[in-house]
Amino acid sequence: MGAAPEDAETVPRDCAVLAIREARRQRPSGTPYGEGDVPSRTLDFPGDGDEGAGLYRIDVAEGPGGHVRIANAAVPPAFRESVNYAEQNLYARARELVGDRDPRQHELTVQLRAFDAGRNGAQLGMAALLAFCGALLGGSIKGGLVIVGGLNLGGGLDPVHDAVSVAELAVEKGAQTLLIPVSARRQLFDLSDDMATKLTIEFYADAREALLKALGE
Repeated sequence: MGAAPEDAETVPRDCAVLAIREARRQRPSGTPYGEGDVPSRTLDFPGDGDEGAGLYRIDVAEGPGGHVRIANAAVPPAFRESVNYAEQNLYARARELVGDRDPRQHELTVQLRAFDAGRNGAQLGMAALLAFCGALLGGSIKGGLVIVGGLNLGGGLDPVHDAVSVAELAVEKGAQTLLIPVSARRQLFDLSDDMATKLTIEFYADAREALLKALGE
């Protein structure tokens, strides 16, 4: 048998996560929604502009160092924000997410790939956080799984406003499992029987639960 590395922490690891973001449009300034006026496939997101729903892949490579670096040549501001939220949540909840590993002692290099017309990478905070954790733990995300859900600095989850459309897009993209905030559960009662038979839906209430359900065996 070959000898184990002297310092296992120096062995590079990587993790990839697939994520879906909802379609969004920016309403004209000063034009609030009326009561109950929530568009079915799009909603406001300041600075996001008009952009359709899309599938993204987030790759994270781990190595020696001490910071998070985005490898994309041109970094969309919305994706930089998603990564920043994920990084701050990782530091704040490191013990419950990655145990005795200190994220500040590792360099995490993240790269965003878009598979659709959308390119800005908004609302991908949870996906980025899971990719960071997977790389630090040396684990992999379950094959065929996509995650949806934005994350704020305090660890709260952004609401999913059109879970049915997200699930339909997941099926269209060939996903086997959709991991989505539990707050969207009731919306999915409206998912058609045909779509429901093609997709396994799992819910999460916080980052730790999402990580435990996302990691492969």
